[in-house]
Amino acid sequence: MYYVYMLSCGDGSLYTGIAADVEKRLRQHQSGAGAKYTRSHLPVTLVYQECLPDKSAALRREYAIKQLPRTKKLLLVEEYRKSQA
Repeated sequence: MYYVYMLSCGDGSLYTGIAADVEKRLRQHQSGAGAKYTRSHLPVTLVYQECLPDKSAALRREYAIKQLPRTKKLLLVEEYRKSQA
């Protein structure tokens, strides 16, 4: 299982990535050991995650999300929040 996740960065930007263990990857981002982008945009908060069956599917989904305009990314985040409530 792989996950596509989205982080909200300290400056309000969004970062999208994939991981087999989202919590572990989030800790790496928060400690400054994550992606170059998030290191310069701390603090980061997990705002979205989606489970996919394998790495290939996760990479395709990550790419699709990255192509979305910010407004549609924010809609994904809002739908995710509602589903978690």
